[in-house]
Amino acid sequence: MRPQRFLVVLLFSLLLMPHGHGITEKAASEVIVNGKPLTEVQLARLRQSVGVPADSPIPAGRYWYDRISGLWGKKGGPTQGQILPGLDLGGPLRADASGGGTGVLINGREIHKDEVTYLRNLYGTVNPGRYWLNAQGIGGYEGGPPLFDLSAAAAASAGTGGYSGYTRRTPFGSIGGDGNCSYYMHPGGSSVMTCD
Repeated sequence: MRPQRFLVVLLFSLLLMPHGHGITEKAASEVIVNGKPLTEVQLARLRQSVGVPADSPIPAGRYWYDRISGLWGKKGGPTQGQILPGLDLGGPLRADASGGGTGVLINGREIHKDEVTYLRNLYGTVNPGRYWLNAQGIGGYEGGPPLFDLSAAAAASAGTGGYSGYTRRTPFGSIGGDGNCSYYMHPGGSSVMTCD
């Protein structure tokens, strides 16, 4: 996966993130993904896959996770971030995971109204329908060929013609990048960096 595309999709998803603090992991049964509580083993694998230390909590709550794109959010809400696609987390993604009511389904999830607004700002119009989207931000109608590149549209919308870099604080630490490299910095001091 090209870090530039991953980071632009991640930036799109973080723009929609509400800022909640003070939530802590209480027990595996209180971290619910797609309607199914995560086991301790799944929580450990999730921490490992996103580079979070084993002693760092995953916030308790109800979440949705799209295994195809890696996008995730709180139940009933918009995208809040992106992690690796294909993780064995929770049950199947439900169409109403983000609340529904928009008529725009991506990988089977009817996206939240805030996501539709964001996409309208990028493309001018968003047609109701069923779409697929991969982890690099490439998508199209279900069963059809690629028709759009969300990463490229977001970069063009920013007026840079390419990725310009960012830093974003999350409940788990800081993430950022400059188009060539991306990084994660844990509040405890450890960090991970990847480059093209």
